[in-house]
Parts: sequence; structure tokens; C-alpha cells
Amino acid sequence: MSEKHILVVDDSTSIRRMIAACLRECGFAVTEAGDGTAALEAVRTLAQGSHHLVITDQVMPSMDGLTLIRALRTLPAYADTPILMLTTEADATIRDQARAAGATGFLPKPFDPDGLTDSVMQLLEWHAQTHGSASTHSTH
Repeated sequence: MSEKHILVVDDSTSIRRMIAACLRECGFAVTEAGDGTAALEAVRTLAQGSHHLVITDQVMPSMDGLTLIRALRTLPAYADTPILMLTTEADATIRDQARAAGATGFLPKPFDPDGLTDSVMQLLEWHAQTHGSASTHSTH
């Protein structure tokens, strides 16, 4: 299996680093961004479709998670990329808005590392099953 590349977007440096460390420990390659604007820049500077999954916080300066998700969904390479939304908001309205924007999964903060990795693995497995083993992403 080729290495999966995950984009982690959170304005909290400590949370972003904790998520990245947890994912790297599980064998994932990770790109970090401090907000939605930086995430879009990372997407544009890397080869389109290089991320197999995106994890984003909701509340961030410059561009929030919902706006980022909507922007990613307009890019052909990210039209079906799994997106996991992290938020401290427990309100069902935020969850509904995230799904409407194109989020694939939802994980409220605080979360434990096992819960995070379980969610990531489930989303990647779901994506592989629904989009075939030959993903739209490069596996070279």
C-alpha cells in the first residue's frame, strides 16, 4: 500500500501538531496548515489530488472550515476527497452545515488519538470501497 497523504488544518498549533504526530505515527504523510487560506495555498502548490484526506477545524481566522470545504469541493481533484471536520461545536446545526458543505465525517473536540485514527481509517476505507481500489490519487 502506498503512503497516504493527509492535509491537517487547524489554527491551534498544539492541536495541529498533536494530530500530525498521531497520524505520522500511524504511517501517514502529513501537510499542516494554520487556516483555510494556508490550506488552499498548500493545495495549489502541491500536485492536485495529492491529499488522500483532509482534516479541518471549523473555527479559524481568515477562512473557517465550512468555507474551506466549499472551496475544496470546487476543485476537481478534491471533489470526492474525504474531509473530516473537527470542532468544539457540539451543535447539530454545525454538523448539518458541515455535511451540506461537503464534509464526509465529523469529530467533536476534544477527541482521543484512537478516535481520530479510527475515524481517519474508516473514511479512507469507505473512500476506497466507494471509489474502487484504484483511487483518483496518484499511488506512485
